[in-house]
Amino acid sequence: MARGADTIVLRDMERYLDDVVVSGALPYAKIFDLGTAKWTPDDADMMALGARIRAYPAIGKFGPLAIIAASDTLNQHAQMFATLADVERPLQIFRAEEPPGNGWRSSAPRLSPA
Repeated sequence: MARGADTIVLRDMERYLDDVVVSGALPYAKIFDLGTAKWTPDDADMMALGARIRAYPAIGKFGPLAIIAASDTLNQHAQMFATLADVERPLQIFRAEEPPGNGWRSSAPRLSPA
């Protein structure tokens, strides 16, 4: 599980994605809790992030992703991310007051690492 804190900038997201790819975690289920962080990437940053993620299927399969958003603003950013980073994988956005439980992970498709 990754958790956002303080201010999230594009470089934070790029580092996270690099860590996921280098560690071989791309095909496994992930939960990203935006917490109460301040989201600063603008539309251009989001487009770049989406393009980067859409290039990853050449590396391997994606595991399911749950995003937890604590506010309407973070929920909007999560929705934009889901739209721009459109790759074949289960993705669900949860509100902080109704976070994913173990049922989300157990109901997510099980993937074998590529």
